[in-house]
Amino acid sequence: MIYFDSAATSWPKPPEVWQAMEHFIKEVGASPGRAGHKLTVTANKIVDETRQQLADLFSIRNHERIIFTLNATDSLNLAIKGLLQPGDHVITSSMEHNSVTRPLYTMESYGVQVTKIMCNQQGDMDIREMEKAILPNTKAIILTHASNVTGTIMPVEEIGRLAAQYQLHFIMDAAQTAGTIRIDVKKLNLSILTFPGHKSLYGPQGTGGLYIREDVNLRTLREGGTGSGSETPTQPSMMPERYESGTLNAVGIAGLGAGVKFIRKTGLEKIREREMDLTKRFLQGAAAIRELKVYGKQTTDQRVSVVAFKIEGYKASEVGEILDKEYNIACRAGLHCAPDAHQTLGTFQEKLVRFSFSYFNKPEEVDFALDALRKIASDKPKIGTLPVGK
Repeated sequence: MIYFDSAATSWPKPPEVWQAMEHFIKEVGASPGRAGHKLTVTANKIVDETRQQLADLFSIRNHERIIFTLNATDSLNLAIKGLLQPGDHVITSSMEHNSVTRPLYTMESYGVQVTKIMCNQQGDMDIREMEKAILPNTKAIILTHASNVTGTIMPVEEIGRLAAQYQLHFIMDAAQTAGTIRIDVKKLNLSILTFPGHKSLYGPQGTGGLYIREDVNLRTLREGGTGSGSETPTQPSMMPERYESGTLNAVGIAGLGAGVKFIRKTGLEKIREREMDLTKRFLQGAAAIRELKVYGKQTTDQRVSVVAFKIEGYKASEVGEILDKEYNIACRAGLHCAPDAHQTLGTFQEKLVRFSFSYFNKPEEVDFALDALRKIASDKPKIGTLPVGK
């Protein structure tokens, strides 16, 4: 199997990840932050160490400002619904994932005003349009770091400066960048950073988190057992317990910690260089296939290793099915949970095929996929009799 779907979830994981999870299940097993016996102390140490690893990766001073969640969607729901109130105004873009657009749609029904800045067909945004959209009641800017459709990296440094100038909160969705692009929360002036654990951080599904800056206070979405402060009827104010009610996914967090250690040991720059080499190889090969159209930037400048395309004469679902059944290539065809982005690109009806490369992919896999796409493009009249891949 050639796996080109790491924008959905990364696979394979570094061996250290499943080894850390196996160790936790076999040797630890206890709930972190509950009781005081040796196994609980060990579990808590593993969770705390992962929190510190993430803080170091994102240049966060106080690791207790990192909250563990189920995934980036869970994090964004806490950020959006915990921060915004009726009468607030928020600015976002037309390239966002449903994990941003759907919570905002819900908040609109409660009286929150939402402005979407239209991007162009490269996925780029005009920062001047965002500044013109700021109103007296604007409270926050919510933006993806990089599109999960075109791979375009947004101008987050400029937006961070704009947010600082107008004293706005800046919430950044790092679903496609955490673990592959260097993120410094202070440099970017982030009020909140949300991230999944299971994509480029190499953790398992069911892990994610968010960083909450010291001057940001979010309403809690859930209350309950925290292990500390149990004598009070209200949720404790201390971090991270305030937002971590219930038993944490400690075995998953152990795996996430191992994934982050792998990134820091390997080197963020080395990982990004590998992914960009693969992306460049694909883009150059795709340019020679007349029937294939790539959406977004045609170079590796200001993009991540996500490439969306169509083949003339095919539905996206047809291409995805042929790649899977005939060539054993796993990718994703459809709207990619980002209908606004497809509306922006003009591909809402026809949809697109998406390849997303990871550090563990190989150049020969890209070459094989390009050869498969050339055959598919040239064999349109003979669907169902395509040559079987290796």
